[in-house]
Amino acid sequence: SNLSWLGYGCLKQDWTLITVNTIGAALQTLYILAYLYYSPAKRPVLLRSLLLLAVLAAGYGYFTLLIADTRTRLARLGLFCSVFTISMYLSPLADLAKIVRTKSTRCLSFPLTITTFLASTSWTLYGLQLHDPYITVPNVPGIVTSVMRFWLFWRYPPGQDKPYRPLHA
Repeated sequence: SNLSWLGYGCLKQDWTLITVNTIGAALQTLYILAYLYYSPAKRPVLLRSLLLLAVLAAGYGYFTLLIADTRTRLARLGLFCSVFTISMYLSPLADLAKIVRTKSTRCLSFPLTITTFLASTSWTLYGLQLHDPYITVPNVPGIVTSVMRFWLFWRYPPGQDKPYRPLHA
């Protein structure tokens, strides 16, 4: 995600996007390297990392070699980044059924929810300031899903977990 947004920022010559996503990409790379170093199963992690690098290289080739017009490239890269960002914001809700069924928010991170809310709100406001729908639109789901997670934390407070009982029991 950081590398995609970094490419978008470079193409648009937006130093805020470039700076933030360069730092983000560096931190994510360090995280991946640390995970790889400490992971007991190095081969699967390394293979997945190499596969993602190959996908990234293919995407880079597509956006730089096959799309000559800069405006078209910016629009398609912006759309790609938007789809990726929306899927990232929606991913914590994959456990929604489990949370409601177990009445437990144990699988959610409250600090991550706060951070996601602040980051998505900041990027939404930045996108609005620039009149850039590729920055604004994909961050709105981050706000919405964060508010949903805040509600889940309120509805099912930590420490109030009830054991899961099947309906037929």
